[in-house]
Amino acid sequence: MQTLEFRAMSTNVLIAAEGHDWADYGLQATRAYIDEAERRFSRFLPDSELSQLNRAAGTWFEVSDDLMDMLEQSLDFYKETDGLFDPSILPDLKRVGYDKSIDEIRAQGKVVDTPASSRTPRPAFSEMKLDLAGRRAYLPAGMEIDLGGIAKGWIIEKAADLLSSYSAVCAVSIGGDMVFEGYLMDGSDWRVNVEDPRDPTQTAAAIHVGPGAVVTSSVAKRSWNQAGQTRHHLIDPRTGEPAQTDWLSVTVIAPQITTAEVYAKSLLIGGEGQAASLATQRPEIAYLAIKSDGTLFGSENSKEFLNDFSYI
Repeated sequence: MQTLEFRAMSTNVLIAAEGHDWADYGLQATRAYIDEAERRFSRFLPDSELSQLNRAAGTWFEVSDDLMDMLEQSLDFYKETDGLFDPSILPDLKRVGYDKSIDEIRAQGKVVDTPASSRTPRPAFSEMKLDLAGRRAYLPAGMEIDLGGIAKGWIIEKAADLLSSYSAVCAVSIGGDMVFEGYLMDGSDWRVNVEDPRDPTQTAAAIHVGPGAVVTSSVAKRSWNQAGQTRHHLIDPRTGEPAQTDWLSVTVIAPQITTAEVYAKSLLIGGEGQAASLATQRPEIAYLAIKSDGTLFGSENSKEFLNDFSYI
């Protein structure tokens, strides 16, 4: 197995492929694709297509087929999760201190000096309009969107598709969110260690999966201090504040990574009280949650992926 590690999207990227020289070409081509996709869709880059769309709020804006695909999926998931997945929380992210990349926040000691301002009314994400025939999108005045996890998932999926054209057995991981193509040469499943959010050096659970996606959402990874308060990037759209949840992290296993991205976040925000109703929307997913005391809670179908499920 050949691997390539690098940094993109303010996180660690690992791509892997089985094969010989052609696999190395695939790794390099995949890295170039990920770098280019970040330039197109990052909210932290003023010239990205997403940033241009946000600045055009109040007018129709011509978008690429790729961005249109993300916007369509985002609107569908917004409705499906009853608003727990909501890309229009960008003003709230900025308000609580996530107005620059997490690398920049870490460089200044994970401290944001500006106190949070009061939340102001904003248009609902459902008010976004899409003109599929004209390839145009309309954000109401006052709306800003952060495609965040769904954009990352979309990029991972496309990167894995590209890499699989060089190697039938490959994987793409960005920040620990993963897509696997094929089975290992010995026929075995892919093995994934689920990190303990209380101590990243420890493994909370070990899972084994076939082709598909694994995504973990956590309140611990992207956090900072704002005016004496601990903040994290997972905004609850119902309050506009970092989510107060009884779970520290949620790992979702799904056939498609955009589905896994959306449901890892939505399940974490909804917590144990809303897990059952959310999961009924997507019976194809399995999830594993880590509670604040370190104990595990999982869907019944998560047991087929766990090496040891006696603890849930």
